[in-house]
This record gives sequence, C-alpha cells and structure tokens, in this order.
Amino acid sequence: MSYDSYSTPLSSRYASKEMSQIFSLRNRFSTWRKLWYNLAIAEKEVGLSIISDEAIEQMKNHLEITDEEIEAASKEEAIVRHDVMAHVHVFGNVCPSASGIIHLGATSCFVTDNADLIFLRDAYDVIIPKLVNVINRLSQFALEHKDLPVLGWTHFQPAQLTTVGKRATLWIQELLWDLRNMERARNDIGLRGVKGTTGTQASFLSLFHGDHDKVEQLDQRVVELLGFEHVYPVTGQTYSRKIDIDVLSPLASFGATAHKFATDIRLLANLKEVEEPFEKSQIGSSAMAYKRNPMRCERVCSLARHLGGLFSDAVQTASVQWFERTLDDSAIRRISLPSAFLTADILLSTMQNITSGLVVYPKVIERRINSELPFMATENIIMAMVEKGGSRQDCHEEIRVLSHQASAVVKQEGGDNDLIERVKNTEYFKPIWGELDQLLDPKTFVGRAPQQTEKFIKNDVAKALEPFKQHINDETVSLSV
Repeated sequence: MSYDSYSTPLSSRYASKEMSQIFSLRNRFSTWRKLWYNLAIAEKEVGLSIISDEAIEQMKNHLEITDEEIEAASKEEAIVRHDVMAHVHVFGNVCPSASGIIHLGATSCFVTDNADLIFLRDAYDVIIPKLVNVINRLSQFALEHKDLPVLGWTHFQPAQLTTVGKRATLWIQELLWDLRNMERARNDIGLRGVKGTTGTQASFLSLFHGDHDKVEQLDQRVVELLGFEHVYPVTGQTYSRKIDIDVLSPLASFGATAHKFATDIRLLANLKEVEEPFEKSQIGSSAMAYKRNPMRCERVCSLARHLGGLFSDAVQTASVQWFERTLDDSAIRRISLPSAFLTADILLSTMQNITSGLVVYPKVIERRINSELPFMATENIIMAMVEKGGSRQDCHEEIRVLSHQASAVVKQEGGDNDLIERVKNTEYFKPIWGELDQLLDPKTFVGRAPQQTEKFIKNDVAKALEPFKQHINDETVSLSV
C-alpha cells in the first residue's frame, strides 16, 4: 500500500480479505471478462455461427486479468474516456480471435450491472455465515447463563429481575430477523441479463434476424451459465436501482441490531457485570493504565451508524433515476454498495470476536441485586403477612415507612440498603421473620426467564440455524487492528 495517498480504512484496516476481494478491481474486471465469455458461449449455442471455438477458447484462457492488463486498460481509458471499451480493447488484444465478437450486441450495463449483482450476491454469501456464527455463540452464552438472575433495567432505572441468558435472547431474536432478511434479499437477487441499450433487446433481435424465441433463449442461457436462478423480466438500460434498496435495507436493519447489542454491552461494562474480551497485552488508555475500555463495542457502534446512513444513498439514488437510465447513479454506487458490505462484514467479524469471549461477573451482579431486591420484595412481604392474618393496608403502611427510611440511608448517607434489617427489627413483621430468606431468593423473581430462554434456543434458534449447520464453527475470531 502507498503511505502517500488516502485509502479507506474499511478495506485497509478492518474488513476481511474475502470481502475486500469481491469489490477489488481485479475481481471486477475479471468478472466483466467472464460475462463476455458466457455471452459468447450463449450466443454461439443459440445459433450465432460467427463465433468460433477458437475465440471462446482464447477468452477462457484469459478470464483472470493480469496486473499488466489492468495498467494497459487504465492507459486506454485515458484515451477513449470509457472504462468498458478500454477493457474490451485490452481483452481483444490478448484474445485476437475473439476481438471482433467481444461485447457483441451488448451495452456497458451488460457487464457493469450484471457484475454488480454478482458481487452483491457473493457479498451476502460472505456475511451470512458470519451472522450465523454470532447467533450460535450468543445462543450458547444464553443457555450457559439462563438461570443467573440479574437486575433488569427500564429507562435505565432498576426494574424487575431477569436473567443474563434471557437478556441475551433479546439480542438473538433481532439477529434472527436480520438473518431472515439477509437470506431473503440474497435469494431475491437476479441478473439483468441481456437487455440492450434501453432494455428492449433490439440489438439482440437484430443479431438473430427477428427471432424473438432465440433472444429469450439467449437471456435465459446467460443467466444459467452464471449460476443464477432468475433474470429480471424487464429493465431499462440498468436494472432498477430499487434493487439496491432491497439489498441494503437488511444491512441497515442489521446495523441497528448491532448498535443496540454493543451499546448494551458497553453499559454492562460500566456496571462491571459483563465485559467484552480483553487481551492480556491490550492497553485501554495511554494515560490511565487501569482502564478496560470496551473498544470492540465502541467500534461496532461507530460503524453501525455509518452502515445505517448508507441506506439513504440507495433510497435517494433510486428516486431520481430518469426514464430508462441516468448516469448520476454511477459514482455514488461505486462508493455506497461496497462500503455497505465492507462495513457489515467488519461489524460481524467484530461481533464474532466479542461473542466468543464475553466475561460475566456473578458476584458484581449479586451485589447489585442485593442492593435493589429489598424494595422489589415489598409486595412479596405484604402478601406473606396477609397470609398470616395481617391487614394488607396496615402492612403497606408499615413497609412504606421502612422503605423510605432505607432509601434515605442509600441516597443521603451513601449507605447500603438496610430495609430487610429494619423488617427484622420491627415487631410487626415477626410472623414472617423465618420466611424472609425464601421471600428474598432472587430466583423467585425471574418469572419464566430460564424456561423462555431454553425453549427459544432449542426451538426457534435451532430451526433457524438448521439450514446453515455447515457454516457453524467454534473457532475464536481474531480482531483486526
């Protein structure tokens, strides 16, 4: 890499090699060649006799573009001011027998748009397995901690208890929806096929002397050769940019899930209840040596915001396309489409790392429960007293007074919650003194959280992940710089 020019950190610093490769120049230009090669095969099969076997063989032998050919095409583009035609010329130079039939009947969007659709599907094939593994690891975490009571939070104020595992299922459920959305979007991607300059296939109809059936056969055969199941039946010069909306929408939605997950972990790290992995030699702060900053989750939040913003590029671009096409979509799509998948890839790689090493601190969790549970147990205490023959109203007043006294100790004096000690020292509550430990058992406050967690993981998650079993692994994912 050059240290004298800017390069996006999405590829130079964070993203995986496989995702960066998909959107690389070599893969783009090599894919163009594969499109021209398969177009020639299909045209010959359908009956275009001017395409020789030698031409196809030469094209086959030069599908992977070399560094020298990329440089030659760059120089040619500077002359002709057209990237596709520059590559047509360079490809023809190394395939002389095919030079006269490369790009025959096609327009630039035959290679540019079809290539983009191939990249979008391939990119989903990289990130979907990573999402599957994040879900799988969080599911293991949820089962492991399904019975561990923890203080719940609403409005970030203490609320009724849940369990560590049940809280994780809230993250998992949103990730399952993301998996559903991504898989659906991936499978919905078709090819533009061979449509000509304005989508009418006029050039191909001319090639086959007005034979409509052969044009339709050609369109379908190209799609089959490229491994797609369907072709968009009608297009303008480009495929509808609304497809980009459908493709990026699940990524933006996933970004929201990732941001919430990482924010929750950051808040839990502040509470010292749950932390992301922290490596032995990792430095949290250049000044404060004791710090353990949640930098992985902070990275997730940062990039998740970026991912959400990229979705608006697709929406706005689709809305301003004129008639059969306009070129003001080109520059922004070169940025937003790769950026969206690179960013999603980084988020998932980071989340794989986080979920493979989440650290739980049960003693801290227990201490916080003990500081809040006495107030939450007041209703149980009232019910127990009523069962012993007491008046609900009298008991409510007694516990109200003691609660306010205990609250004053906590808030005004900075002391511990001593409500239970006050109950034990108040003669009125003597009938239930022997039951207080049972009434204050945290496990009696979590409702069906353990059962909900186990059922959700073993039923819903297992069913959702079944088609992806071959992608599941328990390897620890290292984090990029």
